Amino acid sequence: MLIRLAIFLIRAYQLLISSWLPPTCRFTPSCSNYAIVAFTRYGIIRGFILSLRRISRCHPWGGSGHDPVP
Repeated sequence: MLIRLAIFLIRAYQLLISSWLPPTCRFTPSCSNYAIVAFTRYGIIRGFILSLRRISRCHPWGGSGHDPVP
């Protein structure tokens, strides 16, 4: 139930907010898609931790490129 809510909120963000912003993602897949896969594979707690770790690497010195969910 919580996983579906989290995915719904991420999809809402993608449609309502992210679609209006210019593409600035440093990684592929994007952080929101990464979070959806992480929640689906690992559940709400581990998926949340993985998503936060990914978002924390999104800065000029954090690297870039292909970074799939483990």
